[in-house]
Amino acid sequence: MVAALVATITHLAPAAAAESDETSRGVPIPEFYHPPASLPPGDGDLVRSEPLPLAISLPSLDGRTLPGTATRLMYKSTDATGEPVPVTGAYLEPAAEWRGEGPRPLVAVAPGTMGQGDQCAASMGLEQPLRINGDTVSVGYEDIVIYRLLAAGAAVVVTDYTGLGTTDRLHTYVNRVDGGHALLDAVRAARALPGTSLAPESRVGLYGYSQGGGASASAAELQPDYAPDVPLAGAYVGAPPADLAEVLAGADGSALTGALGWTVNGLLQQNPHLREVADRHLGADGRAALQDLGTMCVGDALAGYGFQDSSQWTRSGLPLESIVDGEPLMQEALDEQRIGRGKPATPVRVVTGAHDDIVPHAQTRRLAADWCAQGADVSYVELDLPPLGDGILTNHLAPLLTDQGPAVSWLTERLSGHPTEPTC
Repeated sequence: MVAALVATITHLAPAAAAESDETSRGVPIPEFYHPPASLPPGDGDLVRSEPLPLAISLPSLDGRTLPGTATRLMYKSTDATGEPVPVTGAYLEPAAEWRGEGPRPLVAVAPGTMGQGDQCAASMGLEQPLRINGDTVSVGYEDIVIYRLLAAGAAVVVTDYTGLGTTDRLHTYVNRVDGGHALLDAVRAARALPGTSLAPESRVGLYGYSQGGGASASAAELQPDYAPDVPLAGAYVGAPPADLAEVLAGADGSALTGALGWTVNGLLQQNPHLREVADRHLGADGRAALQDLGTMCVGDALAGYGFQDSSQWTRSGLPLESIVDGEPLMQEALDEQRIGRGKPATPVRVVTGAHDDIVPHAQTRRLAADWCAQGADVSYVELDLPPLGDGILTNHLAPLLTDQGPAVSWLTERLSGHPTEPTC
């Protein structure tokens, strides 16, 4: 028993899917992540699946594997342009019993910022939570909340988002529609997977913080029209980038300046007409930064571009915020990403840190107010934590860690059918 336990814990690079010649910053991308030439017709339809070894798992006395077993997924979704796209992710079947009301529920987890390189995908982080090879540093930090949900007896499906993991395109970072669709279609894919303990009447919840909070918020808005077959019991929306113009200003010059490059890359991927604008304003350093960041994970961006000013990337020496202010096409593209114009048909818990300077709390508070004005069931929580330094991510990460337990408890109450106490 002890030998098996030690072997399991130390086995941080378990046998993976067959590798291919495709690499990202020296990391071989498994063949599984290479999409086929054609996709099935339905959103959420499974393209393929295979067992996914969890890096951290333990044998139990009754022969089960704790915290559960995982399956790697590829499924079909629809992007913001209306085109079919392949998306990868993972379904996790818990070993723990669900002790709430009703059948075992399902939580769709939208990961926070992972980066833009394919090696950063959250499903790969379940298999190898820490990857350091001299060219890239990726950390599967969402594994923590996933394991907490599994311990509560909820099944979990996590999306990698459009273009993250799959090798056919660049990840459309913080794209409102792409993120929301990928999350809702992950639920459909999990339901289609054979051999799970899910029932047709299993309640569904959404969980996301930061980039994931934006995807969860967007999915809650889009669900009534895009996925009426996926009724939701509740959505946790932590520190969502609801207004990208304000978020770009907050990230510029911070430890996470690289997020500006990921945002621009995503906009150019989905809006080719913006390339002319980018070509006019980006200098050689800016073009090189965008190309470099397109293969990076968060750890790489922190080391390579942390605390840089975006003014170093432009021909004029103006920051990207000023460039956007003078370009109507860029303003329109960012405005299309605004969250808060639709009404969620499910209870939402919106959380922000009062001193969050990366995803500014004022725009999160406005999102909650916008939803309240439409009559949504909103529980708004503003965490007044001590300020922990400007621009160094701590004011953004502290609410994630502080509120994770209450967030999981709030969501499991919704999954048990308990009523909310909205703050609107």
